[in-house]
Amino acid sequence: MTTDNHTPHRSSHHTLPSLRRAVRGIARSHRLPVETRARLVLSAADLARTELAAGRPVRLETSVEQEPEGMARHLAVTLDTLRAADTDRELPNLPLPVEFTENGAATWRVPLLEPSDGAGARPSPNGGVPRPADESASSELRAVEQELRAALARIDVLTAEHRRLKHELAETNRGTLALYVQLEERDEQLRKAHGQTLRELEDALRPAPIEVEGLEMAVHYAPAGTDAPTGGDLYDWLQLPDGTVHITVVDALGHGVTSTRGALNVTHAVRTLALEGHPLESIVARTAEILMPFDSELMSTVLLARVNPETGDLYLANGSHPPALLLPAEGEPRYLEARGRGIGYPLAGSERLLHTTMAPGDLLVLYTDGLTESRRDPREGEERLIEAARRHADKPIADIPGAIAEDMHTIILHPDDTLALAVRVPRP
Repeated sequence: MTTDNHTPHRSSHHTLPSLRRAVRGIARSHRLPVETRARLVLSAADLARTELAAGRPVRLETSVEQEPEGMARHLAVTLDTLRAADTDRELPNLPLPVEFTENGAATWRVPLLEPSDGAGARPSPNGGVPRPADESASSELRAVEQELRAALARIDVLTAEHRRLKHELAETNRGTLALYVQLEERDEQLRKAHGQTLRELEDALRPAPIEVEGLEMAVHYAPAGTDAPTGGDLYDWLQLPDGTVHITVVDALGHGVTSTRGALNVTHAVRTLALEGHPLESIVARTAEILMPFDSELMSTVLLARVNPETGDLYLANGSHPPALLLPAEGEPRYLEARGRGIGYPLAGSERLLHTTMAPGDLLVLYTDGLTESRRDPREGEERLIEAARRHADKPIADIPGAIAEDMHTIILHPDDTLALAVRVPRP
C-alpha cells in the first residue's frame, strides 16, 4: 500500500474537544459516511481519554493510502497515545476497529468512496485542517447533529428490525404451537387406532364365553404389561358334537407376541384333535408329537377339561399346569390334581384322566400361574385363591374371574400374564 499525493495532516492535542473537532473535520473533509465519522470520533476520544486526563498530549496524523494494484483508497488516521510501557494495559471496546503498532500508536484505516465524477471522494481544500473558531463552530454543531441523527436513524432501524423479528418469532411460536397441537391430535388418533387394533386382536385370540344350557362360564385376562397386550396365556372352549363342553387353558413360556404364537399353535392343535374325537387323556401327548417337529423351542403347560352339562361329569387332563380348583356348594374346596408333563417337556402327556362330578352351585376355577405365583410361596397363593373364590362364589358369573384376580393381585412381586376362567353349574 502506497501514500498518494495528499498532504498528510499532523497535529497535537491537549483536550478531548480539540481532538474531537480535529477528527471530525478530517472525516468531513474526506466525506466519510456520517455513521463511520461518528464511530471514528468516539473511538479516538475513548483511546485518548486516559492520556489527556493525565496531562499528556496526543498526536494525530492522517494520510490517504492507495492499493498497489487497483483503485481502492483508504484514509489512515493515526493517533499516538500509548507509550511503550503502557501497551499491556486493558483497552476499551472501541466503536471502530483499530490496529496498534509496536510503539503503541493506533491506526484506523477507513475505505474512501470512489468518486463518480472525479472529485466526489477528494478532501476539501483545507485538507481537514480545522477552520477558525468563528467559522467552524456552526459547522461543528451541524456535524454533531448529523451524527446524532444518524445514530437515531440507526436506532430506529434496529427498533423496526427488532419489532419485525419479534413478530416473526411470535408467528413461528404460533405455528409451532399449532403443529404441536396437530401432533398431539395425531398421536391421540394413533393411540385410539392402536388400542382398537389391540382390542380386535384380543377378541380374535380370546373367544367369548359360549352359551350352553346347564353351565355358566366367564373369563378374565390381564397381560404382564400394557406394552405387550398379548402373551402366552390363552384359552379355548367349544361344545363337542356329543354335547359336552371342552375347555383348554394354555400357558406358553415367555411374554409378548412370540409366546402368543406358541400358545395359539397349542390351542389350535388341541381343538383339532378334540373335534376329531381323540380321547381326552391322549390329546396332550398327541399335541406335542404334532408341534415339536415344527417348533423345537416351544414349551407350554396345558390343562384340558370336559364337562357334561346334563350329568355334571367333569374330566381333567393335565400337562404340567397348575391344578383346577373346585369349590362345591356343599363341602370343602379342593384342588383337582392330575399329573402330567407339558408340551416341550420330556415324555409329554397326561399320566391319567381325573374324573369327578359337579353339582348345582359348584364353581370350577381354571387359571394360569400368574394368578397364584404373585408371591414367593405358591402354596400361599393357592390358599389365597381358595379364600378369594369363597368370597365371590355367589356373584354373577361374569364378575367372578375379575373379582378373584383383583383380590389375588393386591401384592405382586413379579408381574406375569394372568388368566382366570370360571365354570359354574347353576342352581335349579
